[in-house]
Amino acid sequence: MSPIRLLIAGLLICASVLACCAQNAPANEAAIPDVPTLIGQVKEHQRKLDQTRENYTYREVVVTHELDKNGNVKKTESEENNVFYVNSHELDRKVKKNGKDLSADDQKKEQDRVMKEIEKAQKTPPGTSTDKNTVTITQLLAIMKIYKPRREVIDGRSTIAFDFVGDPHAKTHGMAEDASKKLEGTLWIDEKDRQVRRMIARFDDNFHLGFGLFSVGKGSNFTFNQKFVNNELWLPTDAQGHLIAHAMGFIGYRADISVTDDQYQRFHTEAQQQPTGKPAAQSLQP
Repeated sequence: MSPIRLLIAGLLICASVLACCAQNAPANEAAIPDVPTLIGQVKEHQRKLDQTRENYTYREVVVTHELDKNGNVKKTESEENNVFYVNSHELDRKVKKNGKDLSADDQKKEQDRVMKEIEKAQKTPPGTSTDKNTVTITQLLAIMKIYKPRREVIDGRSTIAFDFVGDPHAKTHGMAEDASKKLEGTLWIDEKDRQVRRMIARFDDNFHLGFGLFSVGKGSNFTFNQKFVNNELWLPTDAQGHLIAHAMGFIGYRADISVTDDQYQRFHTEAQQQPTGKPAAQSLQP
């Protein structure tokens, strides 16, 4: 899984880490749901969704525009992946690089990598991470705070929105949790289905790596969306990111990253989930 996908996956999980008191609602509007109860429902719905997602696959295209110091595009790269789930864990298999199919040698290397990831996922319990660079809901529960719960409408559906921020005093274990403490932003939970609809997150400070020699810069930001697809299940639809990286105190890398998810397909019920398995002919659209 690419670094940007790992980070986006970690950011999505933040949607289930929140705890605060609900604010009062106007008399003519239903009260904001009890937040601790709501979060518990989101986690439970996510657990059930993870099981359902194992019957589905979809295409994901990642386009990276590397920028110069003036914000002009100096290099563009893209990759296309098939995304699928094993034991609730999201995995991907690269099929194209810069619009071209992988060479036979690269296909073999990618297949070997994917099989190792499948084996790891099968041995890793649901709800825990297969990668040290991502965090789980349970890990994040202790390091995030939320405030200003409110109702907002997105695409005609009622959502419960929250602002969130990392707790600087929370104890963390590992780089991913440390990075999460630097995040702030807003997330929206679909009120009917108790699923994450949208998330916007940004780094409110530099996050240092490698003894301070490298850091993700303040101002890096990410947006994630998912929708109810074909009245069947919630799946990612798109994400955008702006990444600023520093090396030795100087800005060494800037990039705009765009992720598009589509071509949702369902496996035949009798088919086993494999990265090379053929999905059912039925396609699902958001």
